[in-house]
Amino acid sequence: MQVQPYLDFGGRFDEAVAFYGKAVGATVTFVMRYKDAPPDQPVDPAWREKVMHANIQIGETQIMASDGRADIPAPAFSGFSLSVGAVSEAEGARIFEALSEGGQVVMPYQKTFWAAGFGLLVDRFGMSWMINCEH
Repeated sequence: MQVQPYLDFGGRFDEAVAFYGKAVGATVTFVMRYKDAPPDQPVDPAWREKVMHANIQIGETQIMASDGRADIPAPAFSGFSLSVGAVSEAEGARIFEALSEGGQVVMPYQKTFWAAGFGLLVDRFGMSWMINCEH
């Protein structure tokens, strides 16, 4: 069994993936846009270039995502965080700073009793992140 998050960016997929590419090295490994739907499937003309489905690779992790749907507002990212680990303390600090650009720091990146570096933030897209670099 495998469990993967599926993120709905409410029409901001391309912007988000460019941001995450710089911050955490995210790359798109598969993308299907609404314009790629079969001709018998109705597509909002304003959403033809929006992403119907995509796979994003971040390190060893695959995340699925889309722009969502034109007729349904994107739900808020709530009740979970994406957690980054297995990086050096310096790389953790770099990732934390990159992800917090335009977002909100909840707990500054700092040394804790359990980690060489740990911080919490909500990025500009409303995604909650935990950066944890073990001793």
